[in-house]
Amino acid sequence: MRYQFRAYPGGPERARAARTFGCVRTVYNDAVAARKAALAAGMPFPRSADLQKLLITKAKRTPERAWLAEVSAVPLQQSIRDCDQAYSRFFKWLRRGRSGPKSGRPLFKKRSRRQSARFTRNAFKLRDNGRLFLSGIGELPIAWSRELPVEPSSVTLIKTPTGKYFVSFVMDVPGESLPPLDPDDDTGIDVGLSCFAVLRDGKRIESPRFLQKQAKQIAKAQRVLSRRKKGSKNWDKQRLRVSKLYERTANQRKDFLHKQSTAIIRENQAVYVEDLDVAAIHQRFGRLATDQALGEFLRMIESKSARYGRDFVKVDRHFPSTQLCSSCGAMTGPKGVAGLNIRNWTCASPNCGVTHDRDENAESNLRAYGREVLAAGRKGQAPVRPGGESKRLQSAGQTGSSQLGTKPRSPGGERTEAVTTAAVR
Repeated sequence: MRYQFRAYPGGPERARAARTFGCVRTVYNDAVAARKAALAAGMPFPRSADLQKLLITKAKRTPERAWLAEVSAVPLQQSIRDCDQAYSRFFKWLRRGRSGPKSGRPLFKKRSRRQSARFTRNAFKLRDNGRLFLSGIGELPIAWSRELPVEPSSVTLIKTPTGKYFVSFVMDVPGESLPPLDPDDDTGIDVGLSCFAVLRDGKRIESPRFLQKQAKQIAKAQRVLSRRKKGSKNWDKQRLRVSKLYERTANQRKDFLHKQSTAIIRENQAVYVEDLDVAAIHQRFGRLATDQALGEFLRMIESKSARYGRDFVKVDRHFPSTQLCSSCGAMTGPKGVAGLNIRNWTCASPNCGVTHDRDENAESNLRAYGREVLAAGRKGQAPVRPGGESKRLQSAGQTGSSQLGTKPRSPGGERTEAVTTAAVR
């Protein structure tokens, strides 16, 4: 876990921190450039240990990089490791055939963005007076809002675009299991853009749309910024105003997501969500999808379920939760992009005729399917239990409805879904 606190460095500490940020950024960019050059020349990929010797140890002895010796070597070494991990994620994405979450090629870092420097155990120390000592920077006053449960393994000093400083501690914290609830206290979560989330019994979480509420102020501030001469004092002041507006919006959204996800985990023993294709949603809906932050919300639900000992099921994204009638199992619901505007629909099955709310019906299907997963005790990737939800989909296909739910989703010809349960943890 990460514990983050606000830091208030003095003038000398800010100057040394700026020097450290600059050195970290330079070493990272040098590592990216060295690997690009090796790729262009057809040379073997440079190892992290070789880059540390070349870009830190030997570079300090040259006139062009002699100022690297003015800061601690620990954040410089961590910078090269970060570059190595970024390339590892990129190559893993390529080896998978560009499937899964996109991980692009590492780019050069810019001074105008968020700055950070990471320190390991031998480069920082917590003083008895409540201050944090960082090698090469000095002691920093910290606004402690809570106690650290265990000894941190590393700390990252962060400077935001608005000029604020934070320290982020990484710790191996044991789970904090909440008191168990009744197994029937569960819910599906159908997230969307018109309504943020629909839970069990029709409970709705409306979309706050923080970015949309600030859109006029941000647009006005950006127009003023465009008229300023770049690099001037007035340009820098206006850039700070724009950054503060975006930061305020991001903080409001983050606070909302944490509160809602924590409330859901505390009130339910099991949570069932759909594995969304977040990248496709962002590509189609742009800023509206960014304002919702659905991917971040689902990640919070999953991590807090693991932390507090709740059951969590992620249903395959191809499961037809919207098209499937939760009463009779017929595939008569709205389909595709053309059906996105249909919020209420009536089942066309001759023996049904029930009218559904689109989101409430999807939540009911996710909850029924998730219960079957937990009842079967499956862990990791597992097929649908015969005779359960798959039987309903097959019967729907035999009546002439869409065959979407009966198509195979795995090499073995069975549908699969990623499942995480408390038993696994």
